[in-house]
Amino acid sequence: MTQEQEEVADRLGLALRRLEACKEFSALVPEVRTNFVYSLPETRTPADVAAVDGRITVVHGVPKASGPIRFGASDHLARRVIAFRQYDLRVRSCLNFRWNERILEFTQGWCREHELALAAVDRSKEPKELVGSDQSSMPWKVEELIRSSGGLIPSVFYETPGWGKEPLFLLTGTDPLVLADRMTDISRKYAAGG
Repeated sequence: MTQEQEEVADRLGLALRRLEACKEFSALVPEVRTNFVYSLPETRTPADVAAVDGRITVVHGVPKASGPIRFGASDHLARRVIAFRQYDLRVRSCLNFRWNERILEFTQGWCREHELALAAVDRSKEPKELVGSDQSSMPWKVEELIRSSGGLIPSVFYETPGWGKEPLFLLTGTDPLVLADRMTDISRKYAAGG
């Protein structure tokens, strides 16, 4: 592992430990589990993106990484970060969390409180030829998100339900520590009743 890879893996590991220390986050881990990624500054393929191997799950009511931080451990979120970086090179990290109407209502208020725009990708508008084809749908989802966000990549967004797809929230940004802090704040305030 290069020094740069070690630095990326260490920073993501520190962010992961913050999430694992937040018991309240377990309520926001989706059925597909949470993945958390952080890319090298020069990223071309999923092998350049560090992720939690096996994703983050819930064990005895506490969020827990299924495996270690490893480059190439993510495909979906890694490809999303790579696609985002075609529009904004500052985006290097992303994580997903549970979506439902109650969490949506809470997250709308949280975003207003923190002066962050909340955006959405409406999967019902997905072209029929892309439905069920994850590899092909990523460029469409990223373009649709950026279009609906006025040309920007939002810090917080969600995808509505799609064919065979769980609706999810996603946090994006430059630094996984910032995302971990935002996620723990959301989790604790949501658990406290908003």
